[in-house]
Amino acid sequence: MVPRRKVKITEPQVNCQKCPRLAQFRASNKLVQPKWHNGAVPAFGSLEARLLIVGLAPGLKGANRTGRPFTGDYAGDLLYPACQKAGFACGEYQRLEADTLELIDCRITNAVRCVPPKNKPTLSEINVCNEFLRNEINAMNSVKVILALGHVAHNSVLRALNIKLSHYKFQHGAFHSISKPFVLANSYHCSRYNTNTGRLTKEMFDEVLMNVCLTIAQ
Repeated sequence: MVPRRKVKITEPQVNCQKCPRLAQFRASNKLVQPKWHNGAVPAFGSLEARLLIVGLAPGLKGANRTGRPFTGDYAGDLLYPACQKAGFACGEYQRLEADTLELIDCRITNAVRCVPPKNKPTLSEINVCNEFLRNEINAMNSVKVILALGHVAHNSVLRALNIKLSHYKFQHGAFHSISKPFVLANSYHCSRYNTNTGRLTKEMFDEVLMNVCLTIAQ
């Protein structure tokens, strides 16, 4: 395998203004909850990790509050224990950025870095934020598996890699061998809505993370 060149990572500014609707929404939240993060949420974990997990966007009372991906709401309650079970995290997750949780060989980010109204970013906002995901992937020289949580994250990864969306269809549990030095894995997003409707169970999610672990070990 040809070594990948090192890329300097760039994170969005906390008070990013690239998407006016999202910037305005953050500002309105800050008036109500001034002690919350209320800004673009940076990725969590090492750039040297072999696993990159990509979610949709920060939750209003989750990462938008705490400043750490999947921290503070139901999605993190499902994601981090699954990561611990598969060996990708250790310590104690307490819905707070100041807990003792640490990621192991894993990095977690979002397709959109700022909280969107009603958890629904527009296509324009997804595309604007894609530059950060592209840069992040290119900077991860050791990455072997990218786990996309949901259809939007899946498509965002493909866009970041300049791959046509029609080439790889999102399907829960699928592992796509793409023309890059890693595999693109799929899971339904670990949201409360998906678990409440039965689309995703804890056992289904645990299985995906364990299969990711096996893939990285190969």
